[in-house]
Amino acid sequence: MKNTALTETHKALGAKMVPFAGYNMPVQYEGVNIEHETVRNAVGVFDVSHMGEFLIEGEHALALIQKVSSNDASKLNIGKAQYSCMPNDDGGIVDDLIIYKIKEEQYLLVVNASNIEKDWNWIQSKNDVGATIRDLSEDYSLLAIQGPKAVEAMQSLTSHDLSAINFYNFVVGDFAGIEYVIISATGYTGSGGFEIYCKNSEVKQVWDKVLEAGANFGIKPIGLAARDTLRLEMGYCLYGNDIDDTTSPIEAGLGWITKFTKDFTNSEALKAEKEKGPKRKLIAFELDERGIPRHGYDIVDGSGNKIGEVTSGTMSPSLGKGIGLGYVPTIFSEVNSKINIQIRKNAIPATVVKLPFYKG
Repeated sequence: MKNTALTETHKALGAKMVPFAGYNMPVQYEGVNIEHETVRNAVGVFDVSHMGEFLIEGEHALALIQKVSSNDASKLNIGKAQYSCMPNDDGGIVDDLIIYKIKEEQYLLVVNASNIEKDWNWIQSKNDVGATIRDLSEDYSLLAIQGPKAVEAMQSLTSHDLSAINFYNFVVGDFAGIEYVIISATGYTGSGGFEIYCKNSEVKQVWDKVLEAGANFGIKPIGLAARDTLRLEMGYCLYGNDIDDTTSPIEAGLGWITKFTKDFTNSEALKAEKEKGPKRKLIAFELDERGIPRHGYDIVDGSGNKIGEVTSGTMSPSLGKGIGLGYVPTIFSEVNSKINIQIRKNAIPATVVKLPFYKG
């Protein structure tokens, strides 16, 4: 089990630690609902240092990224980030990721913790253009400072105007007494805020100063359990649940990051799938009665026939009702369609809804 540079800090704060993607991670401190509401209404800080970071550079860096990613990275300017995915050769997804353009011919790829080795091997296997790739995952830490008060709470820690950093933009500059960190207006919660990339040797100082600066704004450390309920309320996909090696970006609703203005891995097959229409789609649903949908529960039609299964589900702290995602045949995917979720012996009625669940 790997530790982040802050593992002992989390233990000292009373965090409940669990194994996650090979790392010893804080799942919660005070409780999921309290932590969830803190991020929705104020500001919270997550240690997500388990995420992977690859640096791709050189004159052929963009060519490699264009080849392995579904989105069009040629549209990136320095200081901009882009959500994308890496399709495999069989119609599925190797991983979803964020691509940062740090400078000309230099890009940072941020990948999921559980996929670091798989992604590294995949990108290497496609690198016949001679791009330079470095795995920085073991050397860098990542903090997510999320919530509507993040800008106000963190402004004292940097000379940069945080309110001027637009969504999916970033700056490289001073933060919390460290001269060079990435301050990125990204996140996985839908409540605004920043993600801070720094070296492992610097993260304890950054963490302490973030909690100090945010004290008057109600900041709290937040665990991975609330990160999951927050992202699910926004309908953000979780790799390994809602997308994986068997799900296509088209059926997962990721057509918006799948650009056929260029060639990439398996692009011809995905283009054909988009034109024809996928046989199944990832839907969002809300339960019409009390109950909590869980990953793996069956989705059934009115006659009790299995038509799919829940990929992510929870009791939404913001909405006070059961919500979830899952794949169903396309005919059941229209908004307002009626389906049922099999919870033990009961088929609980549910309605297909438009994302996000949480409207803010």
